Amino acid sequence: MSTEQSQPSSARRHVLFALKISFSIVLLVVLFSRIDVARLWATVRRASPLWLGAALAIYLVNLVASTWRWRLLLNAQGVHIPPRRLFGSFLVATFFQNFLPSNIGGDVIRISDTARPARSKTLATFVVLVDRGLGLMGLVLVAAIGATAAGSLHHVAPPIWPAWLWAGFVIGAAASAPAVLAPAGFGRLLQPLTVFHPEWVGDRIDTITSVLERFRGRPQALGGCFAGALFVQATLVVFYFAVAYALHLNVPLWDLAVIVPLSFIVQLLPVSVNGFGVREATFSLYFARIGQPIESALLVSLVPQAIIMLCSLLGAAVYISRRH
Repeated sequence: MSTEQSQPSSARRHVLFALKISFSIVLLVVLFSRIDVARLWATVRRASPLWLGAALAIYLVNLVASTWRWRLLLNAQGVHIPPRRLFGSFLVATFFQNFLPSNIGGDVIRISDTARPARSKTLATFVVLVDRGLGLMGLVLVAAIGATAAGSLHHVAPPIWPAWLWAGFVIGAAASAPAVLAPAGFGRLLQPLTVFHPEWVGDRIDTITSVLERFRGRPQALGGCFAGALFVQATLVVFYFAVAYALHLNVPLWDLAVIVPLSFIVQLLPVSVNGFGVREATFSLYFARIGQPIESALLVSLVPQAIIMLCSLLGAAVYISRRH
């Protein structure tokens, strides 16, 4: 019976993956059909090695800051893991995030590596979710600041209204604050879920409530993590700016502060393989609104992604060394 059930499930996964990769390929083919590929490659070959090296260094700083955020949340829960080991885990997670056809592959690694020290998979999972949530809020806030600043640079209607982004940030903060300020009340809201499995679900709700209680008692951990999220998103914007500068492209920093966070949000949609195609289409649409050519959009999208994937190979080396 279990084999019969697993066969449709496996077939469904293969069909979904085929649809995702087809969608990515179609979008990329459409975009590349509108440009001179030879000229695009010539621009890449003229890139400044010095500035590409600077971009690589900025991205490595970004990885260190991301690990620090994660460690700050774990320490607040009494889970103390050596920084070097946690950084190695984050590198492995980054590798899986970029090379597996899933947006959650890296999170699975992070949860797996911290579940045993935390003595609870639920705790490890919830810490990663909190880290993700604060990171998403940081993305929206950086985009809102960038859109506000970029609005003064353009004499036409802004590509995206800053008010939408500010509203999204305020709504997200208002929706998540009660969980930290009143953990017991949040736990009661989850109680109806116990109808599915009273004992198992009830234990998880108790764990989540305890995690939120500890975060409420250590607000500096959440504040530090959010400040770290802003730093991480800001360094990502500077990383993309350094790549654009290396490619001799005149792209305003404030516009990158809008489109880079938005592109990461769009990549969360489970409609493509690791955001390919969707990310490039998002850059192209935004660049068209600010009068930049599609070639520039594709370069600013693909070259930083290539550097990110190159850095991710460090995670592969760590993973192989673990197994040995």
